Amino acid sequence: MLDAASADEQVADAAMTQQPGLACTVMVADCLPLLMTDRLGTRVAAVHAGWRGLAGDRGLGVLEASCQAFGSDSLATGPSKAADLMVWLGPCIGPSAFEVGEEVRQLFVAHDPNSARLFLPKAPGKWLADLPGLARQRLSALGVTRVYGNDGSPHWCTVSQSSRFFSHRRDRVSGRMAACIWLA
Repeated sequence: MLDAASADEQVADAAMTQQPGLACTVMVADCLPLLMTDRLGTRVAAVHAGWRGLAGDRGLGVLEASCQAFGSDSLATGPSKAADLMVWLGPCIGPSAFEVGEEVRQLFVAHDPNSARLFLPKAPGKWLADLPGLARQRLSALGVTRVYGNDGSPHWCTVSQSSRFFSHRRDRVSGRMAACIWLA
């Protein structure tokens, strides 16, 4: 939880605050940025979701942790239910460009066999993964129904949309895009 006393440039996969005027920011290259708020706008979070953070440990990843933090009884305004959350998915590497190995596919399928539909075969042991689709699936399993933004269509792909987005995989140079959210 960020507040005015929080140090700048903390390294984490997610940042959350209830304090107006304090921006939660994540930096991404081809990973998926998510911006979250509750229905009443009492808190916000920025989440970095690459495949590792999304898969997590034994199926508990950054989205599960972020949704749990939104529902924490320790928050001054009380707990939020998953149904009260709104999430925006930003641009990321798209389903036609995100090549992963069998081990990545197995992490997701082991957690939820239905995620197999979000992987298309490319070559022996290689798959094309739908990162925003995997995030939407995880959010749905958590009970989050208000999910907006990246639907996996080509215009959200950081790799194929060179005039719109930075892509480390495409350009092979260092750099990032920032996704920010704050309370007014």
